[in-house]
Amino acid sequence: MDLSKIKLVATDMDGTLLNSKGEVSRHFFELFEELQELGVTFVAASGRQYYSIINKLSPIKEDIIVIAENGALTMHQDRELQTTEIDRETYLELLDISKSLVGSQVILCGRKKAYIEDYGQDFMNMLDEFYGRYEVLDDLSQVIDDQYLKIAICNQKGSEKYLYPALKHLENRLKVKVSGEIWLDLSHNNANKGYALQQLQEQHNIRPEETMVFGDYNNDLEMMGRATYSFAMQNAHPNVKAIANYSTKSNDDNGVEYMLHKMIKAKKTG
Repeated sequence: MDLSKIKLVATDMDGTLLNSKGEVSRHFFELFEELQELGVTFVAASGRQYYSIINKLSPIKEDIIVIAENGALTMHQDRELQTTEIDRETYLELLDISKSLVGSQVILCGRKKAYIEDYGQDFMNMLDEFYGRYEVLDDLSQVIDDQYLKIAICNQKGSEKYLYPALKHLENRLKVKVSGEIWLDLSHNNANKGYALQQLQEQHNIRPEETMVFGDYNNDLEMMGRATYSFAMQNAHPNVKAIANYSTKSNDDNGVEYMLHKMIKAKKTG
């Protein structure tokens, strides 16, 4: 494993760079300064909303590239690099299907903000962790002045068991992605972290063998395929462990930082 050639690092957030409390370690920010000195491009790639990601990484938000909404939006310094949206007709179709899922909550992830109906204060308190900007509406079909990047569906009983079976028939034309234990996302087929990362690699002339990625869940699978140095977290879903070329410690044991330290040392000594 020759980490001295790495030019780009992309990491998921929840379950990966963030610990179980949703925190970024102080050590990561120290390592990031070294990455900058070495000319390594850093990409935060998450299913989270853009505003939530830069809130978590506010000290370095001007120096990183952000792939948000599972790849539907790529940003740098508040400049939009790419968006992959769903058309309104498809959105309304998916909204009808999603709202028929008993015991689930539906979120429209727009370019400007997210939109939800009133699911109660407890749900909104949870939402505050993942969405920096959102609005409560009487009817999600009312949204006409925003782009439809993604529909996120939450089911507290479990997304793989209670959501995916009811939606997997859509996979022939859309991306149906179990993105967390209680989350499932519906988006355009090209709205995935792998496609977004590929665009960045081509723009920066960076090859897969010069790329390091970290992930833990199914929405990281396409991104894993874009890097020779793909790392599954110890706490990762079995699907991610099966496709990743390497593994690292868990998010609570600073697995990302552990490998970044090794990579920085390799670049300085190699």
